[in-house]
Amino acid sequence: MGGRAMRYALPACSALYARELVETEGDIPGRRIYFGRVTEELPEISEPEFNFRSCRLLAWAVKRFGDGLGEFISRYGRDRVAVVLGASNTGVDEAQGFIDESLSRTGADAARFPDAFRFAMLELGAPADYLAQAAGVTGPAYTISTACSSSAKAFPAARRLMEAGFCDAAIVGGVDGRCRFAMNGFHALGALAQGRCRPLAEDRDGICLGEGVALFLMERSGTGDGRTVHFAGAGESSDAYHATAPDPEGRGAEAAMRMALADAGCGPDAVDYINLHGTGTVANDDMEMKAVSRVFGERLPATESTKSMTGHCLGAAGAVEAAICWERLRRGDASCALSNSFAFGGSNASIVLAV
Repeated sequence: MGGRAMRYALPACSALYARELVETEGDIPGRRIYFGRVTEELPEISEPEFNFRSCRLLAWAVKRFGDGLGEFISRYGRDRVAVVLGASNTGVDEAQGFIDESLSRTGADAARFPDAFRFAMLELGAPADYLAQAAGVTGPAYTISTACSSSAKAFPAARRLMEAGFCDAAIVGGVDGRCRFAMNGFHALGALAQGRCRPLAEDRDGICLGEGVALFLMERSGTGDGRTVHFAGAGESSDAYHATAPDPEGRGAEAAMRMALADAGCGPDAVDYINLHGTGTVANDDMEMKAVSRVFGERLPATESTKSMTGHCLGAAGAVEAAICWERLRRGDASCALSNSFAFGGSNASIVLAV
């Protein structure tokens, strides 16, 4: 493959697959839904401002790197390693619990927030701040929040930091924990599936939500050895068609895919696996397949949506699905993968990973 003179290696990935799509009740009044729940026991965090589920997912993922993370940081220096995350919910769910608790109090304690509550847990920068602290790095650290494309955008954002000379390497990925506020928001939009989500199926009727985390170590590299997975290219567009509905013709999605392929220096024929955004709503899947068909024509590579297994992880979706691509490439199931992430407001991102 051609493309940029310098490619970006993803030598390690820490992803959370210990999860199950289970039927739950109580999160939405009078409604049972399927949710992609993380089943691992997550560590508690001693600092109250970081002790919410998204940061606890990050703590678990950092441990999965093992000694490799320390070696990675030592190679570049802690001040030359950045953190770029995608997220959307932060500590909203925990804050809702604290608010409910305070509203239930009477007398002198009426409306007083519990001692464990910190406004900082609602800040979008909190997950990136925590990850930098947990990893022991002091380079640039920030969170991108563009709804469902957030963590796909983290990859080109980290590359821009390296190209600008602000860092030499980065910890890149996404995280979002369970959030009842988001569940009820999608319910209000009429976007939730009645049962399990069925992306691309003729009888699809909506999405199932989920939670998750995926982190990558990212560094500059040469052309590769046929085994290392590389971030090869990205395309980003903003069609701003509607606040929540996608452009029915998928013009912004098509633009993002074409830009990603051009950035990677390859044509559609080089791609042998596509991980679709594939939410399971009628509108999203229809527009995405129109766009994919225009880009790839009659030669459609292996194509799937994995949200039927993980649920839609919102701000973490792009990174979780990039991790699935990473695993396929490492196993030799594919040599070049395209992953799509499309969000509210027409915020679109496609990334290309390759060996």
